[in-house]
Amino acid sequence: MNTARTPALPKLSAYTTLRLGGPARRFVSAVTSEDLIAAVGEADAAGEPVLLLGGGSNLVVGDAGFDGTLVEVATTGWHRDGDVVEVQAGQNWDAFVAALVEAGLGGLECLSGIPGSVGATPIQNVGAYGCEVAESLVSVDLYDRRTREVRTLKADELGFAYRTSVLKGTDTGVVLSVRFEIREDGLSAPIRYAELARTLGVEIGVRVPAADAREAVLKLRRGKGMVLDPDDHDTWSAGSFFTNPIVPAAEADAVLDRITEAVGSQVPQYPADGGVKLSAAWLIERAGFAKGYPGPGNRVSLSTKHTLALTNRGDATTEDLLALAREVRDGVHERFGVRLHPEPLLINCVI
Repeated sequence: MNTARTPALPKLSAYTTLRLGGPARRFVSAVTSEDLIAAVGEADAAGEPVLLLGGGSNLVVGDAGFDGTLVEVATTGWHRDGDVVEVQAGQNWDAFVAALVEAGLGGLECLSGIPGSVGATPIQNVGAYGCEVAESLVSVDLYDRRTREVRTLKADELGFAYRTSVLKGTDTGVVLSVRFEIREDGLSAPIRYAELARTLGVEIGVRVPAADAREAVLKLRRGKGMVLDPDDHDTWSAGSFFTNPIVPAAEADAVLDRITEAVGSQVPQYPADGGVKLSAAWLIERAGFAKGYPGPGNRVSLSTKHTLALTNRGDATTEDLLALAREVRDGVHERFGVRLHPEPLLINCVI
């Protein structure tokens, strides 16, 4: 039986962590995988544009909204088979991670506090504090909109790289469920991130109780305004708005020399496939954009806690946010010759 619900049309601002975005033409909430497949299939058959909505934490939706069908992925729950857990795509990510830790299971605790749904995590290979989804993911079940079949893709078929996968930038595959490998000994993944290691008081590479790692990660994220709080406008964001840029190896020396000459110190840098990854937050600050830097009419600003987050101060429009994003992007490029790229999915808007 089809249990999808079709409520009155809301603005997308009610469904995004930025609290921005105009209305959709049609709204369907799918509470089972069968509903989800049916809703997408029906829209496809009618030639209707489709926007999939999970937790709304990685979406920037234009003020005009979305001229098509918005399908809310409202599937929830998970089940465990030994050291593998299969999770429904609409399940709240942090609630899932919290439940694992409470059950004495490790492996995903360093990804605590990340807003959004499970189904979105493999699309952009979500990562934080030295861990990425790709390290624990086993496989994904998805609905292929081209063949109208359900397929299973293993981790090595997903083309994982820094904040991306073969699922990013395409809407042909609708994630239905995700399988993760967990650690049954209750210990965390090895601690690789220096700031987290200092907070825990351990050396890099050490494993700690998963509950300790989760508590430390949540403490760090709260200090940066990266844990959702309706009363804190620093959390009215899409998380990190820009990815850390990767400079191709052939250009790295010249770019690094230019940055050092401009500010008198070296930018934090990390090895990356084909080049060097730089700290976007460091570049933003040293290009003149401090924490709390305001956008149009003070309706938006950089977070007062973390320069990577662009925030809605309460009565902003999407265009306000995009204007600030353009100013930051162009300012970094003008000073350092490095182009920043947005991490969230932009719907009916551009920077």
